[in-house]
Amino acid sequence: MLGFGPSRFVVLLASVLKPVDDTRMRGKFAETLLERPYIDVHVAGRATPAAGTDDNSSRIQAHAIFQGTRLSLGRLAAQWQYVALLLRLNPGLVVVHAPELLPLTVLWSWLGRGHRFVYDIRENYALNVATQQVYSGAVRRWLAAGLRWVETWAARQAGGLILAESSYADELPFLTEQPASRVVVLENKYQPPAGEAPPARPQRLPPPEQPLRLLYSGTISELNGVLEAIAFSDRLRWAWPGGATLTIIGFCQQPALLQQLRQAVEINADWLTLIGGDELVPHARIVAEISWSHLGLLPYRPHPSSERCRPTKLFEYLAHGLPVITSPNALWQELVRQHGAGLQLDFAQPFDGPALVAQLRNQRFYPNGISRDVLWVEESKKLWLLLDSLV
Repeated sequence: MLGFGPSRFVVLLASVLKPVDDTRMRGKFAETLLERPYIDVHVAGRATPAAGTDDNSSRIQAHAIFQGTRLSLGRLAAQWQYVALLLRLNPGLVVVHAPELLPLTVLWSWLGRGHRFVYDIRENYALNVATQQVYSGAVRRWLAAGLRWVETWAARQAGGLILAESSYADELPFLTEQPASRVVVLENKYQPPAGEAPPARPQRLPPPEQPLRLLYSGTISELNGVLEAIAFSDRLRWAWPGGATLTIIGFCQQPALLQQLRQAVEINADWLTLIGGDELVPHARIVAEISWSHLGLLPYRPHPSSERCRPTKLFEYLAHGLPVITSPNALWQELVRQHGAGLQLDFAQPFDGPALVAQLRNQRFYPNGISRDVLWVEESKKLWLLLDSLV
């Protein structure tokens, strides 16, 4: 079994754009690996203020291999940093969390006997590049095709493949040639940090004469509906008798949008707050805002890259018993209905404020309490089954 033997076993979890304290790499994968006392974990990714030795343990180290914007030359420098890390650590297993690190990882696996790696597919990257308009037309097409080729090539070399969404099994053609035993779905369910006591009961909406605290958390982008969240909150605060506030907390990679948000905060400082923006926000701070809020917003715009994915923040809200309002999505609604967690609303359309307030006040959220099936604990068992079959 992985981690038991005469010497310590080193595992490297690696990304470029994801921070070293990323909730999936650090909060879920690393915490699972640290359950076994002979495993040392190293996490590589985007720099954060706290990069270095993590917690009070020498068994986990953070390595900042990238800083800057996603379109900067620093992403090329990150490749060299990654190679140096592989050569210095000589890990027994690498979990790759970013497709751009796959070519060097495959070459590394060829260089030494026992060099194994697993590819964690967190997004349908080729689909995202092809549809999200980040790159120009010709570059977009070539980059999407190149990404799909690299993933197909690397998947044949990988010891295992991990899917963050079950829908990827149908979307990614290169998975059809993989044995079922080498592919596992590990959703982004919530992993409570050490020492966090689970909420005793779901969050309740305040009496109507008190302010309603609304929350938008995670990646800040137009596609994820941050502008819709502001417009919705502005309308709802006039309908809720005690008014309403909106906190936007997370990281934004769109400079023009960030400037627009800062201007909106300056104009509406009495009810609108921005935390983070151009700075990565520690996940503990986001969790604190979830615990403090009354209603979580998921105002995603309809888009092929998100319509078949269940956002991490949805699991976070469900795990804390936070009532939610989501954009129309059958996959999300199935989960929301199962837990009695909230409502669906087309954020792009005008809505009747008083009618929505009445609906919120009459709704009984989480009638059966907070369920444990939104927690990472069951996913961690599946991760161990895969890793133990490889090493």
